[in-house]
Amino acid sequence: MLRFDRVFRDGGGFDTLLVMLALGYLVVFSAFPLIYNVVMSFQEVDLFSLASFDRPFVGWDNYSEVMGERVFTPIFWNTVQFVGLSVFFQLTIGFGLALFFQQDFPGATWLRGLFLAGWILPGLVVGAVWGWILAGDFGVLNYVLQSLGLIEGKIFWLSDPSVSLYSGIIANIWLGIPFNMILLSVGLAAIPADVYEAAELDGASRLHRFLTITLPLMRAQLGAVISLGVIFTLQQFDLFAALTRGGPSNASNVLQYWAWQLSFEEYRIGQGSVVSVLMILFVVIVAFVYVRSTRNEHAG
Repeated sequence: MLRFDRVFRDGGGFDTLLVMLALGYLVVFSAFPLIYNVVMSFQEVDLFSLASFDRPFVGWDNYSEVMGERVFTPIFWNTVQFVGLSVFFQLTIGFGLALFFQQDFPGATWLRGLFLAGWILPGLVVGAVWGWILAGDFGVLNYVLQSLGLIEGKIFWLSDPSVSLYSGIIANIWLGIPFNMILLSVGLAAIPADVYEAAELDGASRLHRFLTITLPLMRAQLGAVISLGVIFTLQQFDLFAALTRGGPSNASNVLQYWAWQLSFEEYRIGQGSVVSVLMILFVVIVAFVYVRSTRNEHAG
């Protein structure tokens, strides 16, 4: 049995204590809410029965009800677009910036730090700022596009059903670029410089060096960034709460915001739990694919 007087006297078993505390934290703040959410997805839960553990078991009825909703398919495809476009442009632009900041020029460190300033802002703050930028009547984006002659009339980014989803995508891309840039910069810094020097002596062009050296050696980092990007994007609730609130007519609604609407606006908590479980399953699949790919890479 672990004796705490000895732990704090000579440090023996202190590592065990830290592990036990970490496991306790995970159980209380991660495992229990996750399991409790899954259990609620199979129960009839509303505002009056939320505080009780004795609730009617309805099996798969909540799942069939959610998937039978008229709005389920458009919201699902909105989420696919939101995740796919966000992760693609975050990765592409972040990778380009990581390559740019690998160059040695004055002020590179300070400039890279400025990019990180946006990433540390809360999602609600970012949503509020982008709400001003994308405002149809007085927004900066419309002013810039009209000044450049790219559009003739105003675009109502937040209220037009045809473009409202893209307002959330644009804001999320901006928010996620610094995170991608930093992670990919670490991977680029780990590539030995002599590999590039040898390829340059052999007459390889910049594009050839990028395709044959950078991309293959960055495969693990790219996989990790994509996986984390999908997970973080599926968690992005604040932007839609600040920008469009899923409107108009669910044109910009996504699963994570719909789960909140079902649970805390319509008080259909069992159905809201179903949507959360579906997102968890998607995250598990992404994590499984990434772990499997890295395992195969190391085995090969």
